[in-house]
Amino acid sequence: MKVTLDFGTTPSLCPAFALRLVRGVKNGPSPAWLQRRLVAIGLRPINALVDTTNFITYDRGRPLHVFDAAKLHGNLTVRRARDGETLLALDGKRYALDPTICVIADETGVESLAGIMGGEATGNSDARYRFERGVDPAFMLPGLELATRMVLDLCGGEPSEVTVAGTPEVPARIIDFPLDELPRLTGLTVDQREVERVLGRLGFSVAGTGKNLKVTVPSWRGDVEGKADLVEEVVRILGVDRVPATPFDRGDAPRKPVLTPIQLRTRKARRALAARGLLEAVAWSFISKAQAELFGGGNAELALANPIASDLSDMRPSLIPGLAAAAQKNADRGFADVALFEVGQVFRGDRPQDQLTAASGVRRALAKVTGIGRSWSPPAGEVDAFDAKADALAVLAAAGAPAQALQVVPGGPPWFHPGRSGTIQIGPQNVLGHFGELHPRALEALDAEGPLVAFEVILENIPQPKARATRARPVLELSPFQPVERDFAFVVDRTVKAADILRATQSVDRKLITNVTVFDVYEGEGIEPGKKSIAITVTLQPREKTMTDAEIEAVAAKIVAEVGKRTGGVLRA
Repeated sequence: MKVTLDFGTTPSLCPAFALRLVRGVKNGPSPAWLQRRLVAIGLRPINALVDTTNFITYDRGRPLHVFDAAKLHGNLTVRRARDGETLLALDGKRYALDPTICVIADETGVESLAGIMGGEATGNSDARYRFERGVDPAFMLPGLELATRMVLDLCGGEPSEVTVAGTPEVPARIIDFPLDELPRLTGLTVDQREVERVLGRLGFSVAGTGKNLKVTVPSWRGDVEGKADLVEEVVRILGVDRVPATPFDRGDAPRKPVLTPIQLRTRKARRALAARGLLEAVAWSFISKAQAELFGGGNAELALANPIASDLSDMRPSLIPGLAAAAQKNADRGFADVALFEVGQVFRGDRPQDQLTAASGVRRALAKVTGIGRSWSPPAGEVDAFDAKADALAVLAAAGAPAQALQVVPGGPPWFHPGRSGTIQIGPQNVLGHFGELHPRALEALDAEGPLVAFEVILENIPQPKARATRARPVLELSPFQPVERDFAFVVDRTVKAADILRATQSVDRKLITNVTVFDVYEGEGIEPGKKSIAITVTLQPREKTMTDAEIEAVAAKIVAEVGKRTGGVLRA
């Protein structure tokens, strides 16, 4: 039997291939000692031939292929696959092949994926894991001889001569290694004899005298490429504790901040959410393509070329799918009421500016708990969109978003419930985030049970604060005068947002009016159809003197006028 390499102008795809035919083998169960060793590392014994290849793959790092000669037709060729060819592999799947894939084929078609996985008909072992991490090219023929000896010992038979295609000889890799590199990179001064001893014990050959050595890299160390790698090997054996601690030169100028603005925001967002009782989770940065498309992603440029699993095929456009999956796993194990958050990267494209930092969270509670039960803990209530809104606003406040400029408008992306969600923005051109109850369609796609509320805030969208002339904190201003509170109830159209009334009130006197809150919204008897009553509390904080009744009434009149001008609201009778 012969083997041919057919790669044209790219022989590096397979520099060499060795083959040996063993006739008259008796295949059967492998001996007990071999089965015990395979079971100990999590492998299932199959038969003596396959177990032999698995043993050598793990014991010596040398993947091998075993072909059933009775099922082969003619000689073997290692080549590129052709368009339209397919292979039924050992994992039971049929793969469509193309010229980017290397295969081992006989005269009738493909028998296995070269260096990846064998076909069901010929029974190759799985070699991909080892080849991806690098194998010793010089151990091809010794590995074949070792496998032959095990086959003869376990199964008998008569071996043929070895057939070799390509060039099995591996050229020596020699690195010029100046000894000055050790003190330059690590601060260590090491005697030449100690360097030679360390490298020699690791399999390197050292020649030369003086300050410049010639170091020959062993064939099994494909990770060593240059002199810095040799420095790393020496320090690794001598001990990192021998590297002297050398402080950086601080200079005369004051120290600049170490953390970037986005790193500071990330840290503050985590603290704010942890303070609200959410537990931090770290999910995969990959999700399934269907989930990515549901959450605004699924672009071709964000699909992984080599996903670790079929349901982790695309870079995530949102943190919510991973958090929802984690919440459901907790629920499946008896922890239905969970609150999780994550601060991490989301991906909108393949450019650097398309990678953003999101702070997201989910809350889940099935229903209100009735009765005291056997716990002192307060009963869990059903979550709603306002819980997620409070979480989102807490993150924005901690990250430095201008509270007075924030606008909350109804609705959000399609993965939120259209009537139970909102968008937080600073004008329509700068959307900071979204919150609300997840849409039933989204829950079904995520295989999660509701109710589930979530929020997501993009930290990069928060505007940077204006630079201050000094890093010193401003002087704390405390007023010695009693604050004054006044309540107002405005009747407005049902379409008017409470936030519009708050902004109109605050704009009357931003220095004097320190707080405006909504405490009641009413529709029904006494209010015209199509109208609603919104009641607010306004806090006035005088700073120079106690306000007189006339001054308070003047401010109140301005508030009523401004709210009427901006929203059409009138005081409720």
